[in-house]
Amino acid sequence: MKRDRSIFDGHAIRIAACGLIAATLAAGAAQAGPREQAKRMHDRIAGVPAAAATLDAMAADISAGRSQDAAFRAMEHPAFYSVTLKNLAMPWTNRDRTVFAPLNDYVATFIGMVRDDVPMNELLSADILYVGNGVSGVPAPSVSSNAHYEALERRHADLKSVLQRRTQSGTYGFPVEAAAGVMTTRAAAESFFVAGTNRAMFRFTLLNHLCHDLEELQDGSRQADRIRQDVSRSPGGDSRLFLNNCVTCHAGMDPMAQAFAYHDWDQDQGRMIYTPGQVRPKYSINADTFRPGYITRNDRWDNYWRAGQNALLGWSPSLPGGGAGAASLGAELGNSEAFASCQVEKVFRTVCLRTPTDAADRAQVASMVSSFRSGGYRLRQVFAESAAFCMGE
Repeated sequence: MKRDRSIFDGHAIRIAACGLIAATLAAGAAQAGPREQAKRMHDRIAGVPAAAATLDAMAADISAGRSQDAAFRAMEHPAFYSVTLKNLAMPWTNRDRTVFAPLNDYVATFIGMVRDDVPMNELLSADILYVGNGVSGVPAPSVSSNAHYEALERRHADLKSVLQRRTQSGTYGFPVEAAAGVMTTRAAAESFFVAGTNRAMFRFTLLNHLCHDLEELQDGSRQADRIRQDVSRSPGGDSRLFLNNCVTCHAGMDPMAQAFAYHDWDQDQGRMIYTPGQVRPKYSINADTFRPGYITRNDRWDNYWRAGQNALLGWSPSLPGGGAGAASLGAELGNSEAFASCQVEKVFRTVCLRTPTDAADRAQVASMVSSFRSGGYRLRQVFAESAAFCMGE
């Protein structure tokens, strides 16, 4: 069969043209001057164009070799807090992991912690809450309503300016020991304590803040003595399914999810409830599935993943690996190497608009993880370092 050479010539021309365009773009990025780099940096950090004076100052910083200073200037724009940080955090607050949801106390608390350089390893453990202050016509924050935060959003409140640090215990009126950072905000409780067995809170916390889902952490070598009664030991009459599938997640998850034994979501009141010393009924549902299974009697948790393959998550040697209640579990998770790596990688993707791909990217991420942990877990510093690394792209 005779082939039309013009077809192949056309392909060759198009391939050459694409290569030329890619080379031109790469050369343009490499040759971008300080002002163009400043513009790119501001666009990626704040998501909006910079004022001319800001660009001038940022360009001067870049010219003087102070790229991180330029990034911090970009973070002064209110949109960094009201748009960039809000869009980063919103998917963590709901099971659909969507950004299209109203502002809530989880997101506001994260934004406030970033603004104030609160150590991010306290995100899952501190008695902390950020609320709007001094905005007229906004209802007071309430344990049973999200109206306060929705009103802040409707009024386009400058979150950089209006957020004020408080405590969950003081604002929502529950005991200090009930608070565990963003895990016990109203938004998180509504999404992850509702119905079910409270395992959802553990699973989504791993997914959102350690960047690992349960399927990635399956380990059948852990002892199964803390798996609850609601898990069949022979699903469908086949015990191999339990030994090869169920136990790989539940053996590690159930001992840690026990930390939430006193927490629940009251659908009628629209609020989180906490009953110290009294295990929530959900921990004993479907008890007849396997009567000899573990009966939850308190909120004592233990991390069986400190041994086995999941020791690679990098648990802190300064913590005991067990405790009582959600806050101590949050400290265990928040001080792991996986937590620090997860925060850095999320910021890298936000600023650089891609996942770490090559050796240079991975080396940069490793360097930022190290400085994040040693420098007080300040997330703004991670934004600055990411922006300085990617500004020429």
